[in-house]
Amino acid sequence: MLLTQDEGVKAFLANLTSQLSEWLESGKLQRIVLVIMSKATGEVLERWNFSIETDGEVVEKGVSRGKSDKEIMREIQAIMRQIASSITYLPCLDEPCLFDVLAYTDADVAVPFTWTESDPKLIANPQMVKLHSFDTKIHKVNTLVSYKNDEDEEEQ
Repeated sequence: MLLTQDEGVKAFLANLTSQLSEWLESGKLQRIVLVIMSKATGEVLERWNFSIETDGEVVEKGVSRGKSDKEIMREIQAIMRQIASSITYLPCLDEPCLFDVLAYTDADVAVPFTWTESDPKLIANPQMVKLHSFDTKIHKVNTLVSYKNDEDEEEQ
């Protein structure tokens, strides 16, 4: 596992996780997308989509639908293993890249002034792979990775 030493990246991630946690706990977060782009061209190379379904009754009324932490961790570990094994089918990123995180929320959510609106950063004619989902009994997370199909360029 690699850890960043860059203070700017650390601050970005701390701000991001704090805000996402707030939206997640209030049931206002619908999707998180990690976008990996070419530094030279800005072209989107990979798009990791984490769709979130929230049990509104749990958030609004505090209804308990417990699932053991061990069970949740097992499901998250399965997704992490699948993400790690994706290196076997994803194209090699052999150029400097940038990343961004898109947060899709309910329309009535107040967005911090340091955040900006963005286009969805889609990939034209992507290859897509659906990964495992997991369910905490409060949130269900479905995962999909889209990536640039280099085969079309090679055939031309």
